[in-house]
Amino acid sequence: MAAKPGIPKGTRDFSPVEMAKRNYIFNTIRDVYHLYGFQQIETPSMEMLSTLMGKYGDEGDKLLFKIQNSGDYFSGLTDEELLSRDAAKLASKFCEKGLRYDLTVPFARYVVMHRDEISFPFKRYQIQPVWRADRPQKGRYREFYQCDADVVGSDSLLNEVELMQIVDEVFTRFGIRVCIKINNRKILTGIAEIINEADKIVDITVAIDKLDKIGLENVNKELAEKGISAEAIDKLQPIILLQGSNSEKLETLKQVLASSETGLKGVEECEFILKKFASLRKTEMPDLFDDKTNQIELDLTLARGLNYYTGAIFEVKALDVQIGSITGGGRYDNLTGVFGMPGVSGVGISFGADRIFDVLNQLELYPKEAVNGTELLFVNFGEDEADYSLSVLTKVRAAGIRAEMYPDSAKMKKQMTYANAKNIPFVAIVGENEMKENKVLLKNMLSGEQTLLGSDELIAAIRP
Repeated sequence: MAAKPGIPKGTRDFSPVEMAKRNYIFNTIRDVYHLYGFQQIETPSMEMLSTLMGKYGDEGDKLLFKIQNSGDYFSGLTDEELLSRDAAKLASKFCEKGLRYDLTVPFARYVVMHRDEISFPFKRYQIQPVWRADRPQKGRYREFYQCDADVVGSDSLLNEVELMQIVDEVFTRFGIRVCIKINNRKILTGIAEIINEADKIVDITVAIDKLDKIGLENVNKELAEKGISAEAIDKLQPIILLQGSNSEKLETLKQVLASSETGLKGVEECEFILKKFASLRKTEMPDLFDDKTNQIELDLTLARGLNYYTGAIFEVKALDVQIGSITGGGRYDNLTGVFGMPGVSGVGISFGADRIFDVLNQLELYPKEAVNGTELLFVNFGEDEADYSLSVLTKVRAAGIRAEMYPDSAKMKKQMTYANAKNIPFVAIVGENEMKENKVLLKNMLSGEQTLLGSDELIAAIRP
């Protein structure tokens, strides 16, 4: 007996209903991106490893899926190298390409390669899958879609404000209540400076970014393991656990970071973004909005463990579902510099479509019209009836109604079972009598009501 087929862990098949839901997500995000003037691009699924490696930190590099070279990839390897069983070294010899880890680094590569064709500032969006060799768990997949929007070629903080507006608008359209968390890497750099551990900024940010996952005790343990002194760790505690409103946190940070020029710059940037966003929503400084609107919080534990962020950083959590971040992003002034194009500032966000899919499922927030497929099925009683139905079907489709005809002249019960299985709300029945009267018998599958109608009346009945 043949073995039952399967798919890799951390990947999923999607049914027609699930794809309708996913397309609702993609289309909603795409519509908002267009509303704000973003243009779409696509990049290859695979990139050169030289493009990807070193852009995500040591932990990110370990999560890259590497693609084995075609042909005799052992050629050029010595017996000593083969027998060393050094996986990382061997992979570097026979893997030149890898699946993209995110859409931001490929975008930076795209900007550098197409710099002569681009008008700056360049506002692009991209909706494509990415891959990570991570341990699969609830809400974490090895293959998943990202929906990115980035602006490159502008230092203005109005870009950050606009991206937060996009986040607010998208989740408002979805009906998902969220908390938008904001921080700034300059603030984190300032904190590292005042605790006299400036050279450990990456270790500090990677560790505190895990606070809500592993807890304070384990974060402190990791900091100690990275060589950060006990005195510095003690100084760090009240800062990363800072409580109060956004306004109170900002005022406290101005005092705590008074000796750090970089840290104060980060506080100033956060304050500008929060105040400007609040003014556009016609509210006071956004600390916590009411239950019907999205919240925004200055969160000093937010670090976004990717090395390329240099300014504001964002993360979005759903308020009514226990799941990880469903959107994230930030400013990355130095990213294109590693590809030979220094001085181009960028800022972007990424919606996690797969996690949003799970949240919408759990909260049952999909609008009915977004997931419905065929609206009208024509029953097939034979060649003459099918020919008549096809002419009506053409007119119905021209009116924008999603319709189909059962392809075979099968028993009525089988065709009705098909309609029920696909949740088709209306069935058109055409027999000898209907053709004589130039009509169609329309059956409402929910109520069971049947009405004899002309083609124009049929269209009006389905789309009143």
